[in-house]
Amino acid sequence: MERYRIGIVIPAFNEAATIHNVVDSVCRYGLPIVVDDGSEDDTGDIAVSSGAKVVRHSVNQGYDRALDTGFLTASELGCEYVVTMDGDGQHEKGTLSSFIAALDEGADVVIGIRDHLQRLAEHIFAWTARYKWGIRDPLCGMKAYNMKVYHELGHFDSYNSIGTELAIFAAVNGKKIIQLPVQTRKRLDAPRFGNRFAANMKIMRALLRALF
Repeated sequence: MERYRIGIVIPAFNEAATIHNVVDSVCRYGLPIVVDDGSEDDTGDIAVSSGAKVVRHSVNQGYDRALDTGFLTASELGCEYVVTMDGDGQHEKGTLSSFIAALDEGADVVIGIRDHLQRLAEHIFAWTARYKWGIRDPLCGMKAYNMKVYHELGHFDSYNSIGTELAIFAAVNGKKIIQLPVQTRKRLDAPRFGNRFAANMKIMRALLRALF
């Protein structure tokens, strides 16, 4: 598969400490598309020097808007597949090959299943999604998509779904979904998702919007 058929969308906010290693490790799988979401450090410049295509937000717009921008960029570049992964180095890069292979074998969406969930609301979302849509870990940041699904929906996110709307759309519409285990590393600094209470509230709002 040619390199530019696969876009690897990496939303990043103040990830200067990790973004080089992330970009460097995925270049052989596809084109890294780093969305520098209003970082106050050198995230964007480091990503450029590491070989990524970088799209910059002048101010922080949040995770879903960053992914929206990444998907739009991948669409404009003609990417056939998009893989999403975090810029903090938590995702094991070796998993990329199995995600891409699943798409090559006919999957419409590939969803990672993390080895642990961090928050109570994540467990609630995961239990609900498994019961309602058959998705075991909807909030895993590592997913892969055939861009035909994105073009069918017409956008990546419309309600701050924390990266779940397109995957749920695929499940509701009978697309072929493959779910694969993903090992995660603990990030070394503070999470970008806010404190525990705020993070749980964001997750519960996303779940309620998905349901209703």
